Amino acid sequence: MSIIEAQAPLHEAHRDNHTHRDVNGGWLRPAVFGAMDGLVSNLALMTGVAGGAVSTQTVVITGVAGLAAGAFSMAAGEYTSVASQRELVQAELDVERRQLRKHPIDEMEELAALYVSRGVEPALAREVAMQLSKDPEQALEIHAREELGIDPDDLPSPMVAAVSSFGSFALGALLPVLPYLLGATALWPAVLLALIGLFGCGALVARVTARGWLFSGMRQLVLGGAAAAVTYGLGMLFGAAL
Repeated sequence: MSIIEAQAPLHEAHRDNHTHRDVNGGWLRPAVFGAMDGLVSNLALMTGVAGGAVSTQTVVITGVAGLAAGAFSMAAGEYTSVASQRELVQAELDVERRQLRKHPIDEMEELAALYVSRGVEPALAREVAMQLSKDPEQALEIHAREELGIDPDDLPSPMVAAVSSFGSFALGALLPVLPYLLGATALWPAVLLALIGLFGCGALVARVTARGWLFSGMRQLVLGGAAAAVTYGLGMLFGAAL
């Protein structure tokens, strides 16, 4: 048996197990941020109002208003942010496209120099750059990746960002309101459900990170619970002063 044949099973096992988590956070960041923001902000808002010894109806209206206002605000903010980022990227791509059209040799040499700086032999780097520069669209993609660190074919969608942010925020903000909508008249069911949701969100995040589910869940629970406790105390303080 040759050395290559003897090593083949190891390579196969390595290939089967050599997978990575989504480190870019393309879907994780907005989804988790939206849900956590909705849950924590609406829970804190409702506990702050409830601390002022107001009626149950007032707490419910506050929660529903906080859900709607926060969800629309998140959607508008994400849409504007992603749209602005996309427009900036498109403008930079137009600059690069013009440079490739006006100065193709200079751009090819620039790409070759980049590969040389990464350890490729000069002759080989120039040959690779020459081959990649034959197709203008491929050349644009390569330059965008190497110089700008972006993929022209994978730009974020403002509408997708807005809709996903709206949905995740609304889902998180709904949890503390839900017990009231189902007939609860006290604050504690809303707080309990919200704290369970905080722990669940943290534990879910642990599935795509290196942290344990218990640590991640407790971290979110403590942070969200602290925010709710502080606002409840402020509500009691200002409620007594009025």
